[in-house]
Amino acid sequence: MTQWCQLQMLDSKYLEQVDQLYDDSFPMDIRQYLSRWIESIDWDAVAMQDSLATIRFHDLLAQLDDQHSRFALESKFLLQHNIRKAKRNLQGRFQEDPVSMAMIISKNLKEEQKILAKAKSIEHSDEGTASAMLVEKQKLDNKVKEMKSQVQEVDQNIKSLEELQDEYDFNYNTLKNREMEMNGMTAKELEQEKVTIGRMCFELKARRQDVVTQLSELLNVTHNVLYDLISEELPEWKQRQQIACIGGPPNACVDQLQNWFTTVAETLQQVRQHLKKLQELEQKFTYDNDPITRQKAQLEARALELLKNLLTNSLVVERQPCMPTHPQRPLVLKTGVQFTVKVRFLVKMLEFNYQLRVKVVFDKDVTEKKGLRKFNILGTNSKIMNMEESNGSLAAEFRHLQLKEQKVTGNKTNESPLIVTEELHTFCFESDLQISQSGLNIKLEATSLPVVVISNVCQLPSGWASILWYNMLTTEPKNLKFFLSPPSAKWSQLSDVLSWQFSSVTKRGLNQEQLNMLADKLLGAKAKRNPEGLIPWSKFCKQSPNEKTFPFWLWIEGILDLIKRHLLSLWNDGSIVAFISKEREKALLGDKCPGTFLLRFSESSRDGAITFTWVERDMHDKPLFHSVEPYTKKELTAVPLPDIIRNYKMMAAENIPEKPLRFLYPDIPKDKAFGKYYPKPPEVIEPMDVENTGKRDYLKTALISVSEVHPSILQDNMMPMSPDDYKVLEQCVSPRDIDEMTNNLMDFSQFDAQMNELSDKS
Repeated sequence: MTQWCQLQMLDSKYLEQVDQLYDDSFPMDIRQYLSRWIESIDWDAVAMQDSLATIRFHDLLAQLDDQHSRFALESKFLLQHNIRKAKRNLQGRFQEDPVSMAMIISKNLKEEQKILAKAKSIEHSDEGTASAMLVEKQKLDNKVKEMKSQVQEVDQNIKSLEELQDEYDFNYNTLKNREMEMNGMTAKELEQEKVTIGRMCFELKARRQDVVTQLSELLNVTHNVLYDLISEELPEWKQRQQIACIGGPPNACVDQLQNWFTTVAETLQQVRQHLKKLQELEQKFTYDNDPITRQKAQLEARALELLKNLLTNSLVVERQPCMPTHPQRPLVLKTGVQFTVKVRFLVKMLEFNYQLRVKVVFDKDVTEKKGLRKFNILGTNSKIMNMEESNGSLAAEFRHLQLKEQKVTGNKTNESPLIVTEELHTFCFESDLQISQSGLNIKLEATSLPVVVISNVCQLPSGWASILWYNMLTTEPKNLKFFLSPPSAKWSQLSDVLSWQFSSVTKRGLNQEQLNMLADKLLGAKAKRNPEGLIPWSKFCKQSPNEKTFPFWLWIEGILDLIKRHLLSLWNDGSIVAFISKEREKALLGDKCPGTFLLRFSESSRDGAITFTWVERDMHDKPLFHSVEPYTKKELTAVPLPDIIRNYKMMAAENIPEKPLRFLYPDIPKDKAFGKYYPKPPEVIEPMDVENTGKRDYLKTALISVSEVHPSILQDNMMPMSPDDYKVLEQCVSPRDIDEMTNNLMDFSQFDAQMNELSDKS
């Protein structure tokens, strides 16, 4: 079963999360039609190679052409139109930059996997927490259902009241006419008729009071629901959005939030219609102490105030500012590079469609701009919200905005107290909503999370660190002076964020042992005594821990980039131990067979490097540990790490080279662990006819990592073995490895003989 099919079997709350992943940049229709083909491609690898990305882009267009042909055979004209439109949009967006498309697809597939994993984990291991959250949501759902039920009940009662008043009015006028005409009614009959009408009038007054009381109670329920939405649900949704922006679980429930907001708005609009109907009834018939006369104005003002409060809080930033070239790093924007942002109006009512024009304003709330950089917004900075372009929601997406820094004339006398990557800015989205029926004009406003504006891509890692720190420690969207005195973070907070950085770009976060090593690196011995130890901002992103020449975060960033470019499959497989201290490394390898090795990241490379350590034994059976010089992006670009491990050899003067790596920790044979990554054997090619073609048939070459070891070390390790030693060797080394070592010995013996022969001749 495809991943897409599995997703469609989930509950609606998970489907809402899937819906958030797809927009006009890559429509869900294409994901649906080409699900099998999309899932058959390694988009991580595609995103790393421009040429491969171009091929896959044209493959996707060809797949769309095939789908269009199928729709043509089935005479599905509308679907044909949608496919053609989607193809044109993709060509316009990704023709010159197919890597961006590959990155979007890769990110969406990973997010889908996280949603599936989360659904399964909640189903199996987190049922208690899930049911607690479900209970809370169910309470609000019950309140909303109660509110809708009361609306229907009031509606029925007002209709019944209107019928009763019409009947009373008819009977009263009939009796009045009879009295005037004196048409032969006896005094007794007249008295009985008056008693009947009197009772009807009494019932009418009681019904009026009941309806007014019900409307008041309905507004009480509506107020409670509105309070829950504005004070709890909306802030929780915004906080989840912050967490999602820095790599946490995907934000969800915006559609559910919209349903609740819309239901409350519809309820208040119906209450206002009910009050108008009561006013009509009052004009036809009233009396002293009429409850409609006494309470109508108060109820109207209350309903209008609730509606105004609801609408004022209904404009939200559904998708925060993000450059399409860096989808996993939102809120960091580079000058001159296009970014996208999307706003949504949570009250989905047809009367508001095409009525709201949203304008983008940059740094509106910055009261003190002394020393701060100033920017102009380029591109279309105002749009009309409509449902047609937003999958049925009332939204507006700004797709082609750019920032351009304003040039400063004269000398810069007022320098900012903050560096560029600590300077925070915001986007404000403004709109006016006019409700003609009540003459109400409501100012709508929504503010984005703070963004960092960079002018060079080399500032991206530091800018992202600022975004991580801010969204981890505060929920105030307008605290733009945050980095004048940034608070420290608890390790329990930072550890989750660090793990998210890995899980957001791979299939694996950090396990507890890996996090413990990072805690030791940041906190030292305090980590073991105080897991809630505080890490200052400067230690995370500015200072160099352990007297290194680069900060902790830049080290982590280099490793993340190394994984994305060269080690993604190995990391996803769990082959890399990653972060481990030397003491822990020795403890893990100390009792293992000789040749057992593990992979870890170097602590001395800013740009990310990986090394391996293996264990041998001396003549006294004591473990000896060897670590190879770390491999950087440069070496891994030339030779993939599995090939390096496969062919790695040790060699010293007057000694036979050998392959010391045999088992990936804990005890997985090397070829079994990495065999699937080895290159396929080349096809047999017939030798070229040099005389006819004029081309030389070159011999194939390969790059092999070889380490030179001092002879004294090898002498200690190569003492004559006892029979017991041979038994240990037979258990740890496969027959294949022994044959390979024997062949190497024969090759070098022949080589030495040939060299001696040449020396004698010379």
